[in-house]
Amino acid sequence: MTSDLGFLCSYCGAHHPELPMNYTAEAPAVWDPAFADADDCLLSSDQCVIRAQHYFVKGLIEIPVVGSDEVFSWTVWVSLSRENFSRAADLWDTTGREAEEPYFGWLTTDLSAYTPTTLNLKTHVHTRPVGERPLVELEPTDHPIAVEQRTGITRDRVREIAATVLHPSRYRNQP
Repeated sequence: MTSDLGFLCSYCGAHHPELPMNYTAEAPAVWDPAFADADDCLLSSDQCVIRAQHYFVKGLIEIPVVGSDEVFSWTVWVSLSRENFSRAADLWDTTGREAEEPYFGWLTTDLSAYTPTTLNLKTHVHTRPVGERPLVELEPTDHPIAVEQRTGITRDRVREIAATVLHPSRYRNQP
């Protein structure tokens, strides 16, 4: 439980009543709402298929918050090969599925709080027990989000992310 009862936004100066510790992408970056009615497309709360050729699962990039027991997370989409997607789908409700080897995938969520883009970062998707979203482990590169996943972030960084997400047009125009 956090004692932080909100935050003063560095961009707009307003006090926001909560400091979010998770942000969720509703669909992969390549999803188009026109796909919703197509027979060869699917978008559920956990899985996505586009044109029966591209396969995605939703998982969590977890980032420890330095000096606390809290974890900040991004709920993101990762593309998987057809074989890995089928295997994950077959085991979706199977007890013990967490014993599966991680699946290789590509991050397909563009997180506005990071430059350069997070699209197409290499990942490993770790299946967890039934009822838990998979853990998305980023390849250990020097990309800022990969560094944060390895080293953690401060509460000030969580506030900075909140300002970025709440005011995307302000931050999208920066180099």
